[in-house]
Amino acid sequence: MTDLNSSASPLVLGAMSFGSLVDQDTSFTLLDRFVERGGTWIDTADCYSFWASPTGHGGASETVIGRWLAERPSARERIRISTKVGAEPLWPGSWPEHRTGLSARAIREAFDGSRRRLGIDVVDLLWLHQEDRSVPIEESVEGLAGLTAEGFVRRVGASNHPAWRVERARAHAKAIGGVPIDALQLNSTYLQVRPGTRPPGVVHPFGVLSAEQRDFASANGIEIWAYTPLLSGAYDNQDKPIPDVYQHQGTEDRLTALTEIAAEHGAGRGQIVLAWQLAHGIRPIIGGSKLYQLDAAMDAAAISLTAEDLARLDAPL
Repeated sequence: MTDLNSSASPLVLGAMSFGSLVDQDTSFTLLDRFVERGGTWIDTADCYSFWASPTGHGGASETVIGRWLAERPSARERIRISTKVGAEPLWPGSWPEHRTGLSARAIREAFDGSRRRLGIDVVDLLWLHQEDRSVPIEESVEGLAGLTAEGFVRRVGASNHPAWRVERARAHAKAIGGVPIDALQLNSTYLQVRPGTRPPGVVHPFGVLSAEQRDFASANGIEIWAYTPLLSGAYDNQDKPIPDVYQHQGTEDRLTALTEIAAEHGAGRGQIVLAWQLAHGIRPIIGGSKLYQLDAAMDAAAISLTAEDLARLDAPL
């Protein structure tokens, strides 16, 4: 299902902070530039960003995107909207123990809210945001199947789910004539954490892209979308240290290769990280709150890494 080689930009604009940490005017400016630079996919969620909201609930990101679309109706023909359901707190401060979850009813109600805030008739890709072990995955699939059958959703994906549950979901979707999951959204970057640790902010036990998930996706033609690919700017911003969970000898070796190749291409280390992900068929989700950050990320899509570059970057730890 990947279209990383199409003329459109393969990068995804992550809108997590729009309407909360990033004000509406700045959000509109970033959205305009993204489209101007050939961007297609915009990614959000119904729970963004509840942790930065005075109400303790999400919805601000979808609301800002909806206002932007309302002011630029022709943009809808050029972009695709990706949103997620299942991780919105039931009440302020209740996450992650108490969230809306992934029952068929919860999916329908959450989706109706997302569609209303976005002001659109159809969502191009709807994600199960965080696995819900209290609900059989088959019930979640049936909830999605109702939305795809009614034409409200074109594609479905799974974020922060283990491979075995995604496979079970795909099998059930095929059995009932539904649309199977064809995309995974997981945390992924160039550096690797120490065994037994997780990157900051990743609370999901299956939230970091693993070799098994990657192999599963490759074998089944499933897209991989990577969130937090740039470690929130730590590759290039000296004021943002690389998180401690990445501190080991393998990191030093990888950073050496990354720094050398970035210098050879006249690029930033973060740009090489994005180019490396794209070369491996991974679709990075880029954030940031400033135009120069967005432009630098968009420029990375034009960097062509050689086979030698990739061999050096992929050297065993």
